[in-house]
Amino acid sequence: MKRSEINQVYLSANDCFTRNSWPLPPNAKWDVTDFGLGEFSKFGLTLVNLAEEPEYCEKIMYVKKNQTTPAHCHKKKKEDIICRQGLLAVVVWPRHPDDSKEGEKFKVKVNGSPRDVASAEMISLKPGERVTLIQGVYHEFFAASDECMIGEVSTANDDLHDNFFVNPEIGRFPGIEEDEEPIVTLVSDK
Repeated sequence: MKRSEINQVYLSANDCFTRNSWPLPPNAKWDVTDFGLGEFSKFGLTLVNLAEEPEYCEKIMYVKKNQTTPAHCHKKKKEDIICRQGLLAVVVWPRHPDDSKEGEKFKVKVNGSPRDVASAEMISLKPGERVTLIQGVYHEFFAASDECMIGEVSTANDDLHDNFFVNPEIGRFPGIEEDEEPIVTLVSDK
């Protein structure tokens, strides 16, 4: 990604958080990624780490319409993905999508209650609604509205070793082309 693109993404996300009265902590830890795919408008995510402790973490994320976080799972992390503003679509599989049977039923907690869902089913979340994703459940998500704020509350986070993407070409952090000065330091900046 170009630094100029990252700067624009930061400004858009920060504007959305401000318009929706979501104050960020001092020295917020920003993360902007295109997952190494070079198509941020199609595969991209903007995150802010709000709390990072050995036992838990909290994030607020920002995406624009149809911008997808590609299918992946975690082997250690359990997380709640919460729609904070806009409409969020979350697609789930009980295991790796290539190993999941079409229409296979399994349970996922939605708003704290177990729900029967089918493999590759899309769960739509309105503001305040959440889905609980346990270890091994593959998931991808995208904004179904013009923009979406997404919360995450989870057990400890390890972005370098606990993201298992379906697409082997995916890298968690982007390469950055420094075409202008950064407005904000990213967690991936050295």
